[in-house]
Amino acid sequence: MRNETKHRSRAPRGLAALRGRELPRRSRAQLFSLAALLVATALLYLVGLSISGYANEFYSAAAQAGSTNWWSFLWGSSDAGNSITVDKPPAAIWPMALAVRVFGLSSWSILVPQAIMGVLAVWLLYATVRRQFGHRTGLLAGAALATTPVACLMFRFNNPDALLVLLLIACVHCVLRALEFEPTTGGNRCRTAWMALAGVACGFAFLTKQLQAFLILPGLAVAFLVASPTTVRRRLLDSAAAVGALVASAGWWVLLTALVPASMRPYIGGSQTNSFLELTFGYNGLGRITGSMEGAVVAGGSGTGSTTIATGHAGMWGQTGITRLFDGVWGTQWSWLAPAALAGIVVALVCLARAPRTSVRRAQVVAWGGWLVVTGAVFSFMGGTIHQYYTVALAPATAALAAICVYYLLKCKDLAWARATSIALTLALGAWSAVLLRRSEWIWALRPLALGLAVASAALQAYLWHRAAKPARAATAEPAAGEKNATPAAAPSAAPQHLAGGRPADPRLQTAAVALALAAAAVGPVSYSLYTAATAHTGSIVTAGPSVSGDSSMGGGPGGRQGGMGSGPGGMGNTGSNGGQGTGSQTTGTGTGTTNGNGNSTGTNASSGNTPSAPSGGSGNGGGMQPPTANGTGTGTTNGTGSGNANGIGGGMGNGSAPNAEGLSSNGGGKGGMGGLLGGSSGSVSSKLVKMLQKNSDGYRWVAATTGSQNAASYQLATECSVMPVGGFNGSDPAPTLAQFKKWVKQGLIHYYIAGGQTGGTQIGGSSASSEIASWVQQNFESTTVDGVTVYDLTQQIS
Repeated sequence: MRNETKHRSRAPRGLAALRGRELPRRSRAQLFSLAALLVATALLYLVGLSISGYANEFYSAAAQAGSTNWWSFLWGSSDAGNSITVDKPPAAIWPMALAVRVFGLSSWSILVPQAIMGVLAVWLLYATVRRQFGHRTGLLAGAALATTPVACLMFRFNNPDALLVLLLIACVHCVLRALEFEPTTGGNRCRTAWMALAGVACGFAFLTKQLQAFLILPGLAVAFLVASPTTVRRRLLDSAAAVGALVASAGWWVLLTALVPASMRPYIGGSQTNSFLELTFGYNGLGRITGSMEGAVVAGGSGTGSTTIATGHAGMWGQTGITRLFDGVWGTQWSWLAPAALAGIVVALVCLARAPRTSVRRAQVVAWGGWLVVTGAVFSFMGGTIHQYYTVALAPATAALAAICVYYLLKCKDLAWARATSIALTLALGAWSAVLLRRSEWIWALRPLALGLAVASAALQAYLWHRAAKPARAATAEPAAGEKNATPAAAPSAAPQHLAGGRPADPRLQTAAVALALAAAAVGPVSYSLYTAATAHTGSIVTAGPSVSGDSSMGGGPGGRQGGMGSGPGGMGNTGSNGGQGTGSQTTGTGTGTTNGNGNSTGTNASSGNTPSAPSGGSGNGGGMQPPTANGTGTGTTNGTGSGNANGIGGGMGNGSAPNAEGLSSNGGGKGGMGGLLGGSSGSVSSKLVKMLQKNSDGYRWVAATTGSQNAASYQLATECSVMPVGGFNGSDPAPTLAQFKKWVKQGLIHYYIAGGQTGGTQIGGSSASSEIASWVQQNFESTTVDGVTVYDLTQQIS
């Protein structure tokens, strides 16, 4: 008997104690539905994954370097010679580098880690929502995230955003789990542990994409400080534990950048002073807000980088303002469920008005709502570089809030305000889907389908409302007390409920109304996600879904697709629409240049493989690429053979045919290297040039050097040998300086210099070291042309 009593009173210890409140055991049907969601997500993210090749070769090259050199792995170096890092912290590089080290260099080893992160993100969002709102609501949230077009894009691509989203969801999950524990000694310890885990997740999110990780913190801070069931002092201590864990998990790497001598580590890419703190608070920090980004390159403008944020005027990086995220191609990336998400904040808070201060449900709504509002506001008014794919950071909060909105509208379906809101929201979702679908010429029938399903659902809901002879009595949407010990309700079913004095509702009609509404909301994002999964995406700047007609949003520094470049890049095409693969026709654009030119240059894009091409400019005999209002000479033709919705400067340079960020190829009038700074393709490097670079490669620290990280990445991935990216990503970093480059050449560390990769566009400040190096090499070393690419042998100096 004593043993039985002792057994019954024993409390969970260790990791078991951290589980907190137990949820009801899931049925076989629930487990099957969860498995179906995760399998479907995996198929969406994995099938045909290799069509994008190395996707963003900038990060793929860093993964290749990290797979061969642990010092490169630690710093996130662009090359195994450790000349410079990528312009982000290295956390997003680490999973790819480990996969390449284990499985070898391939498209799959680069991209499968991102797909796995996507499946984990969907599962974790499901788990987070389920704990307070039930299995069905969790499934709905997970499915909404999985089928958000920009999420489908990023979880099939190798930008840092995939890991960032996963870590941010993990951070929210940990904070909400911390709120579930009772204010006992053991409960307080578990709460502190979960808050510390939240800090670790946020710290590694910082090591993924720096200050963007902190945009979710205001909502989390309010949620925790209000809802924690402990004293104010204890809440502050728990918050301090989270902050301490954040600082420790991110600070160790930041500290390394300060303590390790600059001569012993690679240059911090994206900075002008070899400082990670400058990168954090400058180029990747406040510069993104104000538009003052030293070393950035844009398609046009005065080079000041200014924009009027307060008035929402357009600067060099596009239009700012509250509607930015809903305009043009921006809206098609993420905003299909935005009406439901925004309504969900209001609906949930109304239903939870009488809930106790410690309501974890309300805390979850505040956390997701803070994430969505703060991140959306920052993105809307950013005056610096911003790209459409950044909106993937809005997808988890949007999905969760939309699902919670459905939960409460069904829970309160017998109330007049809930019925009216449900009908209005159904029509709004259908109408907004039709508006977004109308922006593309792809499958026009989807527009009336989405709108028709919404109208049918609204009509059926109105009919069911009309059948009720009398309004229902007001029902309490949230228990006034005891929420913590209550079992979280499953998402409401469509089971019949009698309105007071009215006829019973037909469960089949109720189910049909809900199904029609969900189908109307899903038509757009599901179809765009399937299109995205079937389309190859390469380069630095990509968008989800088919091309949006008439869109002129710049989406970042580089603007729309641009034209090819000749021996000295001449004209640049007018900013065009963001195109992906799909049906499309030829588009003609004009471009202009300023150096050594007179007259106008023109060029055309011919669609190939059903790839819609945007306007591009010709290639001239002038100097660097100039804004599209200038004049230049020369002609050129650009044939669209690739894919993706990338918006980028640059095309192929020289006689060789080389794809740029969009997979376009250019045949210029002179001798040059690979594509421009925002794109290149390792697959287009000729086998003859690859063999030349690989010969005696073991005798050199770098088999070659060339301007720009994307340009260097193409050669590095083709040869699997270290290639130095002179000037970093934009070619505007002082890494290396001309003096340092001369020293390395004298020491015999660099074999070749490959011409091409000039910046193009307007450079905002930054260094001219890359231009100085190119001029010095041209004047002092013998050159040869290999399949249209000019290569200088740095061991053969002109006598």
